Amino acid sequence: MNPNLVDWQQIETVLLDMDGTLLDLGFDNYFWREHVPAAYAALNNIDFDSACALLFARMAELRGTLDWYCVEFWSTELGLDIVAMKTELKSRIRVRPGARAFLEAVRISGRRQVLVTNAHRSTLEIKLTTTAIGHFFDRTISSHDLGAPKEDAIFWKHLQTELDLDPVRCLFIDDSPAVLEAAHRFGISQVVSVERPDSSLPASPHGFFPNIDNLEDIAPQPMVTR
Repeated sequence: MNPNLVDWQQIETVLLDMDGTLLDLGFDNYFWREHVPAAYAALNNIDFDSACALLFARMAELRGTLDWYCVEFWSTELGLDIVAMKTELKSRIRVRPGARAFLEAVRISGRRQVLVTNAHRSTLEIKLTTTAIGHFFDRTISSHDLGAPKEDAIFWKHLQTELDLDPVRCLFIDDSPAVLEAAHRFGISQVVSVERPDSSLPASPHGFFPNIDNLEDIAPQPMVTR
């Protein structure tokens, strides 16, 4: 535990990523690396390795764009009902260690708590319903609402307007290096990286930002004043 990792006295708003931060990224890795390629292979009567090669090449072209995160785009692109497929596998969705305790501690502390995710609204609905963590948030914002992914400076400008955000008084936690760096460039004062977003894989700490695994380790104490 490192209670000094975050200067909570300076924080009014907590911005939290979903996949890989609050939820175990193992679900998404399995879904996109195994389940979708297998379904695409069956649909097109090709072998699994060929399906992977085609899909992963297309994903690489789109990485960091809204289409990369859009279930409607991939449903059309692949001829698969991505929302239905995710719903069928929702029992695999897991909350990361310490996430619930952290969310509760932020809520009790009186700070504003906002979910900011690149996930499409359809995916967001499935995951918040399955995990029952939606009630912790004052707002839930998808990058699709703002017209740009979190990797893009435009997202942060729109988010600032949407939330009347003071970047100096914000904490942002995410697992994506590109997103963390975009938040830092925008001026978010405290940025923290999740070093092991997929619990089945080894930790991959960021070389610049503070790293955590269990969110409860940096949970705040109740605020004396608001």
